Amino acid sequence: MISIDGSMGEGGGQVLRTSVALALVTGAPVRIDNIRAGRSKPGVMRQHRTALLAAADVSGSELVGGDVGATSVELRPGRIQAGEYSYQVGTAGSTTLVLQTVLPALLRADGPSTVRIEGGTHNPWSPPFEFLKSSLLPLMRRMGARVELTLDRHGFHPAGGGAITARIEPVQDWFPLELEERGETVSRSARILTANLPHGVGDREAKTIRSRLRWSEDEVRIQPIPHVRGPGNAVICSLESERVTETCCAFGSRGVSAEQVAFDAAAQIRSYMKEGAPVGTHLADQLMIPLALAGTGSYVAGPLSRHALTNLDVIRQFDVPQPIAEDAGERRTRIRIGD
Repeated sequence: MISIDGSMGEGGGQVLRTSVALALVTGAPVRIDNIRAGRSKPGVMRQHRTALLAAADVSGSELVGGDVGATSVELRPGRIQAGEYSYQVGTAGSTTLVLQTVLPALLRADGPSTVRIEGGTHNPWSPPFEFLKSSLLPLMRRMGARVELTLDRHGFHPAGGGAITARIEPVQDWFPLELEERGETVSRSARILTANLPHGVGDREAKTIRSRLRWSEDEVRIQPIPHVRGPGNAVICSLESERVTETCCAFGSRGVSAEQVAFDAAAQIRSYMKEGAPVGTHLADQLMIPLALAGTGSYVAGPLSRHALTNLDVIRQFDVPQPIAEDAGERRTRIRIGD
């Protein structure tokens, strides 16, 4: 059994998710202790519990422990099974992170699968739906993974109530991802999501985005979201280049002005544009497991976040092709597998 210290690196939930995902892929039993030791409220939260149950479900695994609040869990994988699955987080916990826990396994299943997950689709501590749809999955598709993702219903923090559906085809052949440059800019856009909020919130955010990024009115769109639980607000900026799309997000919360939310989103996209590397901070982290599944390829990012470095450390515990981080010059990092 592989033993993982959940307090390693940044000590968050990704240690658990990556460990479980790779346990399913490799068939290796795993025990994770000190789960989320680096967080103010350690232990398993509802979204992590849902991810564990989903992992056990799609693979016929034996799950020991891992109840909400637990700091240890054991998973003994069984056989990955294609099928139709449905899960409810029950809170605004991230639907996208639950999906990412079981996605690597279902890409190796013996047939197509459909996974529907209810919970949060837009919250500050996880990649929103748009990040997976526009940034991550197109690159995975280039590598041979066919995953179609739809947003059934928005779910903002803290109310939740959203839902996503993923349709997953097993990968027949993996292809190397070679992503060294962005290429020319194709389009840029900002979408401002507002739910159950005064109309002026979106207007103020749009004005800030246009001012900070010097984007035109046509490039900044306000999208009111009807029929959702509670209030919600997100500013989502996208920069589409020939070879990659970067998605940066900031979320409204109580006590934070609309101008500050938009300023934060603009600051992220400006930092990405200035940095010059094709792969942004969050995408650099998310691409590591697909690269390991493919067993070959490379991509260039900026300086790796602590989150990404932790992910590398967890991947090194499993018998999969190992991503290597190396200096690519000009404050850039190359993640590669193979020569």
